[in-house]
Amino acid sequence: MAVIQKYGKNFGPDLVSHKENQDKIGAPGSNKKWSEHNTNWSRPVARVWTAVLLLGTCLLYCARVAMPICAVSMAEKFHWSKRESGMVLGSFFWGYCFTQVFGGYVSDRVGGEKVLLLSAAAWGSMTAFTPVLAHFCSQPILSMTVARFLMGLLQGVHYPSLASLCSQKVVESERGFLMSTVGSGSYLGTLIIGGAGSLMLDLYGWESVFYVSGLLSLLWAYCMWKYLLKGEGPIITLESLGSGGPQSKLSKRHWLRLLKQPSVCAVIVTHLCTASTFFTLLSWLPTFFRDTFPDAKGWVFNVIPWLVAIPSSLLSGCLSDHLISQGFDTASVRKLMQFFSMGVSGVFTLLLCGNTTFPWAVAFVSATMGLTTFSHSGVSVNVQDLAPSCAGALFGVMNTCGAFSGVLMVYFSGYLIEATGSWATVFALITTVNLLGLCTFLAFAEARRVDIDACKVRHHNIHI
Repeated sequence: MAVIQKYGKNFGPDLVSHKENQDKIGAPGSNKKWSEHNTNWSRPVARVWTAVLLLGTCLLYCARVAMPICAVSMAEKFHWSKRESGMVLGSFFWGYCFTQVFGGYVSDRVGGEKVLLLSAAAWGSMTAFTPVLAHFCSQPILSMTVARFLMGLLQGVHYPSLASLCSQKVVESERGFLMSTVGSGSYLGTLIIGGAGSLMLDLYGWESVFYVSGLLSLLWAYCMWKYLLKGEGPIITLESLGSGGPQSKLSKRHWLRLLKQPSVCAVIVTHLCTASTFFTLLSWLPTFFRDTFPDAKGWVFNVIPWLVAIPSSLLSGCLSDHLISQGFDTASVRKLMQFFSMGVSGVFTLLLCGNTTFPWAVAFVSATMGLTTFSHSGVSVNVQDLAPSCAGALFGVMNTCGAFSGVLMVYFSGYLIEATGSWATVFALITTVNLLGLCTFLAFAEARRVDIDACKVRHHNIHI
């Protein structure tokens, strides 16, 4: 009866794991496979992996933002219009759409660390090879569009693999810190490439930005393979793809039922809005400052917003965990974090629509980007609240939707700028999309688990 009273309502993950473990008893070698698949990192090992994954996410964004940083110089070099620049920048998200769910699927079966290693080696090589493609192809606009598409294709598996790895190797009580810390790597990478990349752009040309970020990514992949994986080959076989742990089977069995849940749909829609507005800002802010304040130093507007975003991201994680530990409702905390991320940040985005000086524009953009990071403790963590057993695959679905909307918004923003000659239309569009996502999240978001069959869990409790 004690077991029934303790788990009958919450359906904790330990109980689900115990049930899946019992289901496998009797199969030769199944207990060994289960224990190996669910071996958590010790705290010292988790700290090392946190630092390594933070650096990997940092380099991921260094490579990703290299093109937006160099877009103005490349447009002058190859005579691109705003619409053509938008096509090149937006092509990244077309590729980014296609590998999200696949990355989570493969990671659930073979391990997220293998997928992360293989993808990093691939997109690092592509980044370093980009200037060669630009100079030696007779149609640079075509070669850069294809190159950015492939970059999106290769980088699309990163976050689903990260979510899968975290769910497999990190205990539930420590996942929030790891995810918020690793998530801040995106801002750290944007900060580094914004500062160092701007200097390299001025001193050595735009080609140097791609060379350095690509080679550093390859070095990271090599060190991860050599020292963390101990030289073990990241081999992915058809047999390993065909077999998976209980998490994979659970997500497959309940996939359609999950997508019918209002709270899951709210997470997907909200993440779609958050990702599309963030990608639009990420792609067009350097061009906005270049056009509006041509005499401004590039390192200022490419560094300060991301310098604010890093501590803001960490603050949001600490604040969220603190509120929950004090007894506040988890769903309410998630909604509060998302309100700051999409609601309050939208106010500062609207302020950019008016005539502002360069210092005020930098301040408004910094506030916008800093508050946007609160989504790491809102919608991004909420997916683990709802479906911890298949968070990687569900996150892949969310990111696919976000990437697809990013394609549309980045390209449409370029069209608006060229058609109206005003950046106010872009900032108004971003605010509108944010408000749409915020209203959806506030109305339908929950924090209870929906990835398990309550009837079966209650039956299992009675059996115990």
